[in-house]
Amino acid sequence: MAKVYEFISNGTEEVEALIPVDVLRRAGVEIIIVSTTGQQIVTTAHGVNIVADAMIEDICTDDADLLMIPGGLPGAENLCNHPLVREAIKKQYDAGKLVAAICAGPMIFGSLGISEGKRCTCYPGFEDYLTGATYTGELVTVDGNVITGEGPAATFCYAYTLCEMLCGKATAEALKEGMIYNHLMEGK
Repeated sequence: MAKVYEFISNGTEEVEALIPVDVLRRAGVEIIIVSTTGQQIVTTAHGVNIVADAMIEDICTDDADLLMIPGGLPGAENLCNHPLVREAIKKQYDAGKLVAAICAGPMIFGSLGISEGKRCTCYPGFEDYLTGATYTGELVTVDGNVITGEGPAATFCYAYTLCEMLCGKATAEALKEGMIYNHLMEGK
């Protein structure tokens, strides 16, 4: 079973945090929501409280298949500036393992040099944070072990892309069908 850690902070965009958790848990992925605030309850960008599964000081991400960063402000800035988050993301990337961020979240990739020479997407207006990247403007961009998403409306596409990478195409397609995503994409 794949193992994922998602870092959250006060000001995290709740949709970008919770939809990937929901999709990946439906796929059987072990996903741990990690608070970086010193508190188990984290208040999101729109006042929703999320109860984290773990505190960043208490975990080791060496067993992670994927580390995720949601967007939202000031959440993405808080995560980008957190030394333990930065250390974990850089170590994961340097090991050739998956790192993913959506919306304003990819700013951490730029600040760590991870976006250099990569194709990336992000929330429009945050392209300058993707140092050395080719900005795609796509809903989701995958370049090697770096996955980026554009923003809130891209969250399902982003989550299914992560699901496919971790669990295979058949699992992702079954979830899309079961969650009526294909119907949505057909425009009916």
